[in-house]
Formats: sequence, C-alpha cells, structure tokens
Amino acid sequence: MTGLWRQVLSALNQPDARPDREQLLALGAAELAHARRTGTEPVTAEEVQRIALTEFSLLLDVAGARVALSQRQRRAARG
Repeated sequence: MTGLWRQVLSALNQPDARPDREQLLALGAAELAHARRTGTEPVTAEEVQRIALTEFSLLLDVAGARVALSQRQRRAARG
C-alpha cells in the first residue's frame, strides 16, 4: 500500500496535477477507515466520508465512498 500513500500525498501536494485526485483521496480514506476500525464491524461509507473530510478536506458523497470501499476491497484481495 505504500504506492497508494505516495499517490495520496502527491494528490494532496499538487491538487491540479492529478485528474484522479478525488478518487485517490477517497481510496486513501477507505484504507484509513479499514486500518482504524476496531472489532469485526464492516467499514461504512459514512466512516469513509468522515475520514475524507477530516483528513483530506474532501467532501465525498455516499456513492463515491461506496466506490472507494469497493476499490479498496479489490486491491486488498489482489494482495
């Protein structure tokens, strides 16, 4: 996942240089939500939205949060 965090940092530092900025930050928020979860409860789209706003100042709609969660699950399944 270090590649993801490099991309997230790039998107934060050069917002106009990344056309996929929102998608990368949403994916980063989904990854953080998974890393911070406690117990066995699944991560919710609302948690991803909250993290995206507080950590990245990204106002993410629920559909975008769900897409990010789905992408995160596919990335995790690939290893």
